[in-house]
Amino acid sequence: MTDRASRRDALAAIFATAALGTTPARAEERAPWKATDPALAATSAATPLVLPHTEFVYEAIFDLAPTLQLGMSPFGDRRMVPITGGRFQGPQIAGRVLPGGADRQLVRRDGAVALDATYELETDDGVVVSVRNRVLSRQPKEPANATRYAVSTLEIVAPEGRYGWLNDWIYVGTLHGLRPRPNVLIRVYKVA
Repeated sequence: MTDRASRRDALAAIFATAALGTTPARAEERAPWKATDPALAATSAATPLVLPHTEFVYEAIFDLAPTLQLGMSPFGDRRMVPITGGRFQGPQIAGRVLPGGADRQLVRRDGAVALDATYELETDDGVVVSVRNRVLSRQPKEPANATRYAVSTLEIVAPEGRYGWLNDWIYVGTLHGLRPRPNVLIRVYKVA
């Protein structure tokens, strides 16, 4: 596992709650936890545990082609969903989803779906931004009426210039199916 993958996985676990909007409004609010391990207690007491918070960046509706079945693997059933277009908009950015991206999916043996989507966004002023969006989607185990879990980590790469700020943050997101329409809604938040 690479350092980048380890960092991404750790951030996904830490910030999943943040992406769902359940973090405190103020970063100064401390989590109610104290280390009991003597090796950690002194350092932990001297360094406040501050919960991260998120800020909305954009939401996008993706147009999707029919799912292509790629066959069973030792890890689960493989699928691919071509991305044919869409629109996105946020407070500082808006534009269209370019056709040609794809969402590769692995339906795991435990029923969860690991999605790995790569696509490009073109801003209304013609700047192309590349996105890799990795999602874990699964039905809740308890309680039976809970909402489906669909949280992601995103890597966003923009050219220097007007949208260069996109390169400076870690991003998390949520995924919402819009069935029966052939669309999904992605909401993206920067971790600040």
